Amino acid sequence: MQKLSLSQSIQQRLSPQQIQFIKLLQIPTFELAARIEEELEINPALEEGMEMDNDIKERDEYDDDFDDYADEEFGDYNDRDLDIESYLHDDYSGYKMQGDGSGDDDDKEMPIAMISSLTDHLISQLGFLRLEEQQETIGKQLIGSIETDGYIRRPLQAVVNDLAFTQGVYTTVEDVEIVLKQIQHFDPPGIAARDLQECLLLQLDRKDLDDVIIQYAIKIIEDNFDEFSKKHYDKIQKRLGIDDSCMKQAVKAITKLNPKPGAAEEDGTIIQYLLPDYLLMNNNGKLELSLNSKNAPELRVSHSFHEMLDTYDKSDKNNRVIKETVTFIKQKLDSAKWFIDAIKQRQNTLLRTMKAILDYQKEFFLTGDETKLKPMILKDIANQIEMDISTVSRVASSKSVQTEFGLYPLKYFFSEGIATDSGEDVSSREVKNILKELIDNEPKKSPLSDDKLEKYLNEKGYNIARRTVAKYREQLNIPVARLRKQL
Repeated sequence: MQKLSLSQSIQQRLSPQQIQFIKLLQIPTFELAARIEEELEINPALEEGMEMDNDIKERDEYDDDFDDYADEEFGDYNDRDLDIESYLHDDYSGYKMQGDGSGDDDDKEMPIAMISSLTDHLISQLGFLRLEEQQETIGKQLIGSIETDGYIRRPLQAVVNDLAFTQGVYTTVEDVEIVLKQIQHFDPPGIAARDLQECLLLQLDRKDLDDVIIQYAIKIIEDNFDEFSKKHYDKIQKRLGIDDSCMKQAVKAITKLNPKPGAAEEDGTIIQYLLPDYLLMNNNGKLELSLNSKNAPELRVSHSFHEMLDTYDKSDKNNRVIKETVTFIKQKLDSAKWFIDAIKQRQNTLLRTMKAILDYQKEFFLTGDETKLKPMILKDIANQIEMDISTVSRVASSKSVQTEFGLYPLKYFFSEGIATDSGEDVSSREVKNILKELIDNEPKKSPLSDDKLEKYLNEKGYNIARRTVAKYREQLNIPVARLRKQL
């Protein structure tokens, strides 16, 4: 028997204004212009231009009068027609330092020459084979399965199933592999490989097979690929019975091959340059911080919309069409005011956050010396500006500052603290720089292990554990010692 129960709970939800502010805060500068342009297109109550004092006074008077009028006459329309979902729909799902916006607005303004894609290039080559109809269908299905880096990672049985279910072509893995072998002879060399080993072999097969060095290179990849990937060159050399010179030449021939043949077709990619959000000048020892002008657009609420409200206020309030029109105008005016307030709040938050970082890392900004960077975490800045850590995180993850020493992402200045023998805390970035220096100067034939690196750092006064050394090495994208070994 079912029982009915009543429970009471408290939930915290963001208002549409808060959601809009969060979205605007986390997008980088080069995307802000596109976002503003989008808002100008969809909201006729929003205009570009500086708001004059008279406009602000008149707008406030209109707002006060209209709010009273709208609430009294048809307040139910406000809740019914306000499209909250439009604010909850996230157009900017993630923000990395380079930005992941679509860049559609820039594309529209800049004519781009027509460039054939990798798929088009391969389809055109397929036409020269003069295959039977079924084989050509298989070839097109295989080409459609090639990923952007040039590999086919789908099992051939899955390709067979797709052909049967989507195109009514019944074939076998063996038949598909026959066509695949032909596609693997297309340009660029190494295309349609199923793994790295096959990709390298396809490229070596196009070299001079009478060359002894190429023959050794093929044997290394074909029979000793696992040892080669782990850089166990001594084992390979002993197994093949070749001298140091031949081994070096064979390895050099392999390392010149392209591990991502599909990338060669991406020459038409538009490069998005990093645009600084802040400009920092050192004026005789006085640091002057300013926002990039693109972060401070001049926006205002349309004066004509206020005049429209005044007109409708004097008309028949019982007319349904007029009620709906006034509701529409109010929504657009509210949306425009929210957007302008969110832009101003964004500017204020950006400046407060950067000024706090500037105060914290002042010695670095004056000298450019990385050893002057202090340990600093998000919580330090959040406490200083009295904001939530998540707000600081949104600013730090996607913003950058232009200094006289170069362009730095804000997250560069955040690092953990490492204790030294003297009892002081130093930035983990300083430790990483020393770690990188040790690895750069290590003997190439016998690279330093993490244990040895830990020992050297401890001797320099940094109290650091081996697992921390390994973590910092990985953050620097430096492989383990055996993979750094060179002949």
